[in-house]
Amino acid sequence: MPEIILSPTALLVWAALGYLLGSIPFGMVITKLLGLGNLREIGSGNIGATNVLRTGSKPAAAATLILDGGKGAIAVLIARALASEDAAQIAGLMAFVGHCYPIWLRFKGGKGVATFLGLLLALAWPVGIACCLTWLATAAISRISSLSALVAAATSSAWMLILGYGHAYFLGILVTLLVFWRHRENIQRLRAGTEPKIGKK
Repeated sequence: MPEIILSPTALLVWAALGYLLGSIPFGMVITKLLGLGNLREIGSGNIGATNVLRTGSKPAAAATLILDGGKGAIAVLIARALASEDAAQIAGLMAFVGHCYPIWLRFKGGKGVATFLGLLLALAWPVGIACCLTWLATAAISRISSLSALVAAATSSAWMLILGYGHAYFLGILVTLLVFWRHRENIQRLRAGTEPKIGKK
């Protein structure tokens, strides 16, 4: 864990700001603006980039991926620039929570993978790159987005230790647990062999 510098009140403020930023449902906004339909009625009903891809629009999916990742990254970078490392970790964690449980959507959000990768890239870029490469390698082999996310999350804390970012290890554990919790239905389908592959409508 990083050294706790800020007061509990200040950390709560950064947590709230991170949460509100993470709560912006870019996938739903983009699909609505482009007239691609109601994302809740498409595919899995998820608000993330993988489900946006099921609309058939690769540009919309790419934009969603970038913006969802950007939420986590911006939360970390702003908190680090204006406050401290403890604020950066709190803000990044809560941006992830905000994406998964957005107040604007009655706390029914996405799986948080892009936001997870974005906050890692901003928090410790070598770890973020390692996790992105892990995701890509798993996706290339399996063609299954959820499995790629689970493997990337499961290895994130190990990458932190290997690459010298032990101060973020506890955050990595928390986010990994949340990623697995959000993918619990996917895990059941993976076990049953019924999980859809990337690009399948």
